[in-house]
Amino acid sequence: MKKYLLATALSVSTSFVLLAQMSPELATTPPDHPMLTATANAAPYAATITAEDMRSYLTVLASDEFEGRETGQEGQRKAADFIASHFERLGLPTIGEGGTYFQNIAFTAESWDNGQIELTINGESYRHLSDFVSFPSANSNRERFATSQVVFLGYGIDDPKYSDYAGRDLSGKTILIYMDEPVDKAGNSWLTGTPELSPWSTDWRKKLEVAHQHGVATVLLIDADIKKTVGEARKTLLSSEMRMGEGGNPEGRYANNMFISSTLAKAIVGKKMKKFVKLRDGIKESGKPAHVDFPCRLSMVQKKNKRQLTGSNVLGYIEGSDPRLKDEVVVVSAHYDHLGKRGPAIYHGADDNGSGSSTVMDIAQAFAQAKKDGQGPRRSVLCLLVSGEEKGLLGSEYYSEHPLFPLEKTVANVNVDMIGRTDPKHEGNPNYIYVIGSNRLSTELHDINEAANAEYAHLDLDYTFNAKNDPNRFYYRSDHYNFAKKGIPSIFYFSGTHKDYHLPSDTVDKIMFDKMEKIGRLIFYTTWELANREDRIRVNVKGD
Repeated sequence: MKKYLLATALSVSTSFVLLAQMSPELATTPPDHPMLTATANAAPYAATITAEDMRSYLTVLASDEFEGRETGQEGQRKAADFIASHFERLGLPTIGEGGTYFQNIAFTAESWDNGQIELTINGESYRHLSDFVSFPSANSNRERFATSQVVFLGYGIDDPKYSDYAGRDLSGKTILIYMDEPVDKAGNSWLTGTPELSPWSTDWRKKLEVAHQHGVATVLLIDADIKKTVGEARKTLLSSEMRMGEGGNPEGRYANNMFISSTLAKAIVGKKMKKFVKLRDGIKESGKPAHVDFPCRLSMVQKKNKRQLTGSNVLGYIEGSDPRLKDEVVVVSAHYDHLGKRGPAIYHGADDNGSGSSTVMDIAQAFAQAKKDGQGPRRSVLCLLVSGEEKGLLGSEYYSEHPLFPLEKTVANVNVDMIGRTDPKHEGNPNYIYVIGSNRLSTELHDINEAANAEYAHLDLDYTFNAKNDPNRFYYRSDHYNFAKKGIPSIFYFSGTHKDYHLPSDTVDKIMFDKMEKIGRLIFYTTWELANREDRIRVNVKGD
């Protein structure tokens, strides 16, 4: 992190010199627009958001050294360190994991590799997602397993009140168990003594954990409603979508397992079906465990494929100064990752989204300086630089599911994604910005941005992509959407796509830094009003 401090310090010090040179009367100029109730002191700090600052940040972020900042790769980690060094220079607190500026994210996809999930019983093959189900997230990778014996072990419970494992050595064995727990004729559980079932019935992974602890090689769970389980499993097992978290991590935790139908259980038991039923019913009647071994030629293959994506969100937190309002937070976001490298070609991502990242970095320094000067903000501001956007808005999704501040206390999300170029529609006229989502949940958010623009920025606000029938669906394609779908008013600033979009040629030399400065100041004024006004904005529109 330290290696980037000098570049950051030079840029920030430039802004502070400009601030010192501002005329003091600018700090008390009241706005004319009635929607702006709290921006009188904002002008000196808006003036510290400069093209020079943003050029210095972006030159580093989009450099060859950062190799396109692909999520989970070294370039992304370097970019995260660079942004964190900036927040450190500003004196912002470390609110992330382990006393850092980072919120680590992980997404995982686990599947059976090319359908290599097989089960054979006494020479007959059975079909996955028909006769049986096995979840890769709950199983270790296994090329082939074979046994000549299956042990019926009742319910696979190991509890002080009832234990199927008591006095048994099951190392390396395959066990056949029921998924629930023994219940007497009156409907009372032998574990709880009441009709209420214990966690052994509601959490099947608990049985896999205890089986692993006893050295069991394989658990076969008899599922009385296998059709329902198959139907639910198809939704996940046939999808390649990455899911939040590090996966099941079954290695060293669970015994390998399969959910089987009653038909397959009969195939395992064979001619000893009467003995099996008598034993099962005896457990229910007496509340005492029992077991029996069945000869059975059983083999299985469970070869899995695991893809994992890790990254980190970078957190720049400016705590609010008003004891009554500081628990509320305005989140200003931008994704700092991009597409990385494809062979020797570096996808620099200067506009997408080095431009938004650089802007949020400069907005952070403006708010940090205001706080140092005793000028607020009244509410807290979180400058959230997220990773994983190019992989499916993953970083912002992770934050929205694991927020550092309660979502009910999150006033708004202000999102910046690609503001450094012009699109073909506005060729030759850079004085514009597309505004998306501002009125989808709160008309006040829309009106505040309109007022801030009329008072300070004088940009052409283009709402083309805000239309609900917009075929590009940009409203759903940037990080603000993960806040909006949680009911948080969100506004997305965007200057459109261009011929270098998602190409290696999206480089710093093509960025319009004067345009970025103007848009950055508009974003700052809007955020300042959101953070400093007396009443938080209301959600008064039904979202979609």
